[in-house]
Amino acid sequence: MSTIKTLNDFINSNPDPRELKRVLAVKMEKENYPHQAICELLNVTAGFVSKWKKIYGEQGVAGLKLGYAGLQPYLTNEQKQDVLNWLSEYKDWNLWKLEAYIENKFGVKFKSKQSYYALFEEAGISWKKVQTYNPKKDPIKVAEKQAEIKKTKTLGRGSKSR
Repeated sequence: MSTIKTLNDFINSNPDPRELKRVLAVKMEKENYPHQAICELLNVTAGFVSKWKKIYGEQGVAGLKLGYAGLQPYLTNEQKQDVLNWLSEYKDWNLWKLEAYIENKFGVKFKSKQSYYALFEEAGISWKKVQTYNPKKDPIKVAEKQAEIKKTKTLGRGSKSR
């Protein structure tokens, strides 16, 4: 297969923009474009063109591809959706319950608490205020305090003179 055809096939495979810039620099070099024109058209340096031409000569199209593919997520999309559904049904959230749920159900323990916070955020839950109610709330004491406040307000109004 010819060099230009190989490069065209790679271009047509819809590569990452960074890969595309590399392959275009090499292709234009192979088609005898002047270095100055390549640099201006692609907004790159002469060193960029030389570097990728050399790598292509040594490794072929595989050398033009990005080397880093990124980390694989701990949870699949389906597992993540399961967690989000669980969070939407649950009324009393906290970090430890979320950690336990994910570890028990999927065998996953995140290295950073930030991953759990991101799940709370995606579910529309503020992790800073994850409880929807105060578990120490005593309705009797609340009623007594409200009655005391009401009594104080009533006494305060009657004693004012005009």
